[in-house]
Amino acid sequence: MLKEKLAQIPNLPGSYQMKNKDGIIIYVGKAKNLHKRVNSYFNRTQTGKTAKLVSEINDFSYIVTSSELEAFLLEINLIKEYDPKYNILLKDDKSYPYIEFIEHPYPKLKVSRYLMVKKKEHKKLYGPYPNAYAARRIVNLLNRLYPLKKCDGNPKKVCLYYHIGECLGFCEKKETVEDILKMKEDILGFLNGNDKILKDKIMEKINLYSEALNFELALELKRELDYINIVLDKQKITIQDFTNRDVLGYYFDRGYISVQLLFLRNGKLVGGHTDMFPVVSDLVSDMESYLPAFYSRHEIPKEILISNDIHTDVLNEYFEQKLFSPQKGQKKHLLDMAEENARINLENELEITIKKEKLTENANEELKRILHLDILDRIDLFDNSNLFGDWSVSGMVVFKNGMPAKNEYRKYKISFDKNDDYNMMREVIYRRYQRALVEKTELPNLIIVDGGIGQIHACKEILQELNLNIKVCGLKKNDKHRTNDLVDGDTFLLVDIPRDSDVFHYLTRMQDEVHRYTITYHRTIRSKGSISSVLDGIPGIGTKRKKDLIKKFGSVTNMENASLEELEKIVPHDVAESLKSYLMSRKNEKEKRK
Repeated sequence: MLKEKLAQIPNLPGSYQMKNKDGIIIYVGKAKNLHKRVNSYFNRTQTGKTAKLVSEINDFSYIVTSSELEAFLLEINLIKEYDPKYNILLKDDKSYPYIEFIEHPYPKLKVSRYLMVKKKEHKKLYGPYPNAYAARRIVNLLNRLYPLKKCDGNPKKVCLYYHIGECLGFCEKKETVEDILKMKEDILGFLNGNDKILKDKIMEKINLYSEALNFELALELKRELDYINIVLDKQKITIQDFTNRDVLGYYFDRGYISVQLLFLRNGKLVGGHTDMFPVVSDLVSDMESYLPAFYSRHEIPKEILISNDIHTDVLNEYFEQKLFSPQKGQKKHLLDMAEENARINLENELEITIKKEKLTENANEELKRILHLDILDRIDLFDNSNLFGDWSVSGMVVFKNGMPAKNEYRKYKISFDKNDDYNMMREVIYRRYQRALVEKTELPNLIIVDGGIGQIHACKEILQELNLNIKVCGLKKNDKHRTNDLVDGDTFLLVDIPRDSDVFHYLTRMQDEVHRYTITYHRTIRSKGSISSVLDGIPGIGTKRKKDLIKKFGSVTNMENASLEELEKIVPHDVAESLKSYLMSRKNEKEKRK
C-alpha cells in the first residue's frame, strides 16, 4: 500500500509529513519536487538519524503548494504546530539578550530577549550580546550616567533617583525636550558603535566626583571604565563599513553538521554562536531549515554571509535578499574563519555528542524495550514534597527522547496541607491529565512516580477515572535516598535493571531531576510563607503590599538587609520605617539568642 501511495505523489512543490503507526507526525519536510524527495527515503540505503526515522515511518501525507517558498513557509508553520520528534533543530536553544531602548512615553533602557513577533512601537534593539552579564552591566552603567526613567509604572511623585540627579522627573514632567534629545543622541550613538561617547561621559563623572572629594564613587566609575575598555578591546574591528551582519560557516562529517555563527555589529566582532546536530533529511535541506529556525529567536541583521553551497533562491526570497556569498576579500576571509571554527568544533565535540546520545536516546530506547512499549517519546515524572504536612507541593518534569524538556515542567500547590502522599498523588495526577484532555495537549507514553506501590495505585486510579491507558511505573529510593528499584505498575514486580547499565543511570538522572525541581519549589513556597507570617502584624501592610514585598525581596534576610530607601520603593515612608524598625528588632533578638 505504501508503495502504491509513493507512486502517486505528484512532481510538484509542497510539504510532506511522516507519521508513525499511531498516526503521530514525527517529521515535517519540504521539497521542490515532492515525488523525488519522499521516494528518496525508501529507494536507497539510509544511515544515522535518517535510518532511524525511516524505521518508524508507517504512513505519510503531503500538501501541494504553488511555489517552493510556500512549501518552505508551510514547513515552518507545521513544525511549530506539531513539534515533530525528528525536527530537532534548536529545540534546546535559547535566544541571546539585546539592549532595548524604549522611547515613548519616556526614554528607558532594559535587557530583552528577542522573539519573532511584530516589533513593538517606539522600541529599538541592539545586539545580540552573547555575554548576558555584559549586557546587564552596560544597561546599569548607562542608567547611572544618564537620567533615564528607572521605575516601573507611573508614580505620582518624584523619587530618590530625581533628587540624586539620575532621573529627569518624568512623573512630574520636570524634563524638557532638549534634555531628552541630548540624552537619546548620546545613548543611541554609543549603542550604534561610537565608544568615545561613553568613555568621555564616564571621565566627566569621575572628574566631578573627584572635585567634590567623593573618591569612593569616582573609584567605582573608574572600575566601570576599565571593564568597558576590556569589553571593547575584545571586539576587534574587522570591517570598516559598520554594517550589522552575521557570518555563517558550517562543516559536515559522519552524519553531523557543525554550525558557527559570528555576530558583527558596527564593524566589530561582538561574539558568536555554535550548534551541532545530526542530518535527518539531507545537508542542504537541514541547513535551509536551520536559518529560519535560528532567526525566529534573533533579529535578522542587514546582511548574512553564507556559503554558496546553501545559498538557494527560496532562502533569498525568505530573507528578502539579505544573503550574500563572498568569493574574495575581507568578507570571504570572515566566512573561511567561521567554517574553520565549525570544523574545529565538530572535531572537538563529536565524540562527546555521540557518547551523550548513547546515554540519552539509546538508554531511552533500551527502557522502551525493557517495559515492552511500542513508543517511548515522552515520559512524565512526578514527585511530592511537604514539611510535616505543611507547604504541600508537587512537581512534574518531562523527558522527551531521553532529554529534559524544561518548557514542559509544571509546579503544583496542593490544595490541602497533610502528610498524605497517596492523596497528593491523586490530586496532581487528576489536575495534570484532566487539563490535558480538555486542552488536547500531548500525553506521555510512560508516567513515573517517585515512590512504590501506594503511589502507583493512586496514579492508576485517577487514570482509570479519566479513561486513560498510560503505562505507570514507580521509582523507589534506598535508605540513602538514592535510586534503588523500578517497580512495574502492571505487575507490581521489581524490574531487573543492572546497576551499572545506561538505563539505570538514565532513571537516576530523571529521578534526581524531578526531586531537584520539586524541592526547589517547596523551598520557595516555604520562604514566601515565612515572609508572609513576618509581615502579618505590621500596620499598613495588606495583601497587595505583602505580595509586592515578597516579589521584590524573596526572603526575610533580604528584607532585613535592605535600606530604608529600598523599602520605600514598595511601601510609603511611615510604613517603611515601621517595617525597618520591626525587622531590626527581630534581627537583634535572634542574635541575642545565639
